[in-house]
Amino acid sequence: MSLPSLKDRFAHLLALPSVSCTQATLDQSNRPVVELLANWLSDLGFACKLQEVTPGKFNLLASLGSGPGGLVLAGHTDTVPYDESLWKSDPLRLDERDGRWYGLGSCDMKGFFAIVIEALLPLLDQPLRQPLLILATCDEESSMSGARALAAAGKPLARAAVIGEPTGLRPIRLHKGVMMERIEIHGQSGHSSDPRLGHSALEAMHAAIGELLALRAQWQTEFNNPQFGVPQPTLNLGCIHGGDNPNRICGQCALEFDLRPLPGMDPEALRRAIGERLQPLAERFSVRLDYHPLFPAVPPFEQGADSELVRLAERLSGHSAEAVAFGTEAPYLQQLGCETLVLGPGDIACAHQPDEHLDLARIPPTVELLRGLIKHYCL
Repeated sequence: MSLPSLKDRFAHLLALPSVSCTQATLDQSNRPVVELLANWLSDLGFACKLQEVTPGKFNLLASLGSGPGGLVLAGHTDTVPYDESLWKSDPLRLDERDGRWYGLGSCDMKGFFAIVIEALLPLLDQPLRQPLLILATCDEESSMSGARALAAAGKPLARAAVIGEPTGLRPIRLHKGVMMERIEIHGQSGHSSDPRLGHSALEAMHAAIGELLALRAQWQTEFNNPQFGVPQPTLNLGCIHGGDNPNRICGQCALEFDLRPLPGMDPEALRRAIGERLQPLAERFSVRLDYHPLFPAVPPFEQGADSELVRLAERLSGHSAEAVAFGTEAPYLQQLGCETLVLGPGDIACAHQPDEHLDLARIPPTVELLRGLIKHYCL
């Protein structure tokens, strides 16, 4: 088939819904997206392999050339859920207005793959000294299962990897980790007129929240990195559910919270510290306490400031490498031995919300930057 234009590639990718979500009713397969990318890339000479991670969820690894080293250009094919009524246009239809392309995934981040193809087209007639790999993952917006499956499989292997998440074309070499956790307390309900008739899960949770806030204060004193806009680790009490009526002792209470550790903080060590603080509460309040992660932790990420990839990206972009608070798949590619960087054309400020868009002015410099990376690592 003939390769569509850049705008048509954008439109085709956005038109294929690929929501990943913890709610099964909203979750969708990304297979149509990776198959479309595989068709385009196969026609350009890439060898394409699909990896089924979970039923209906796939990674795509496309490679051109062979041998050690090379460059990975990576991104995720899923999007967050959306509320169509809040959009000014159809979220699954590319809409051009005000010098922008609007649509779900335009910024974060299916549109990146269309730009990658644009960057490599004039270079296809040149022999590659080292391979170019294009990686498209699943479920980044929920469980990170796609990236974790790649790390477990030990591939792709390359000298460098660039993830096209929205960074405003500024290279990102550090980000915080992401931990989403749940505490569930089971007490015993009873009539509120006599506290001896039950064991309040809500009162035990009050004490548990106190322990979490004490740990937060301790960690924010111990850990600080001024490269981040929020230089301390954060702990957010996100949602709580418990009890059913004012005149009943609360028999069950659950809290879900979010913890964002800095580079250098080990998620498993943080979990052990939380567990040690919570354990005495079960005996003190005569309740059963269950503490567990909602998802495997996304580790904090840091790529050395003096690494080859960071220096190259700074020169090509004209910006010094920075830090962001949001998490990405970067630590998983780094685990494979790649120097890794996050660098893409979108703006995080418009991601995950209605009227997501990409400024058209960002496309030409992104194309030139990607060509510079490909020339350096592959040609």
